[in-house]
Amino acid sequence: MLEVSVRHDAPGFTLDAAFAQPASGVTALYGRSGAGKTTLIHAIAGLLPRAQGRIALNGRVLLDSASGVNLPARARRIGLVFQDARLFPHRTVRGNLLYGAKRARSREAADFDHVVALLGIGDLLHRRPLGLSGGERQRVALGRALLSAPDALLLD
Repeated sequence: MLEVSVRHDAPGFTLDAAFAQPASGVTALYGRSGAGKTTLIHAIAGLLPRAQGRIALNGRVLLDSASGVNLPARARRIGLVFQDARLFPHRTVRGNLLYGAKRARSREAADFDHVVALLGIGDLLHRRPLGLSGGERQRVALGRALLSAPDALLLD
């Protein structure tokens, strides 16, 4: 179960959202541009250090500002694929994918070859991100997130 009750104040914008959703399956957020979808995803992922409220995933508290809990992004075990892919330009596709795999808990790591085949990126492994199309970069970013064996995957 993903439980979210969060508030974040930014210049000219206040995010105030609350919902609970089963952690399995797919949940989609929709709304007009500027409605706060990306801000909400960033709050769940731990990228808004001043967010207030409570966020829990499968009973594990990620944020509870009332009791002083605010796990850093690296400890939340959430995979996040940004709109702009954010790949490391100095690494090959293989290096970017392996970066994600290094962050996985060893017993739950996804199979590298399976993820590469699933995303159809085997022929890209030797290339660098700047030489990839936008769609190829997105597939590599998704692969990197999957290889980290996250408890939840957020796609912006």
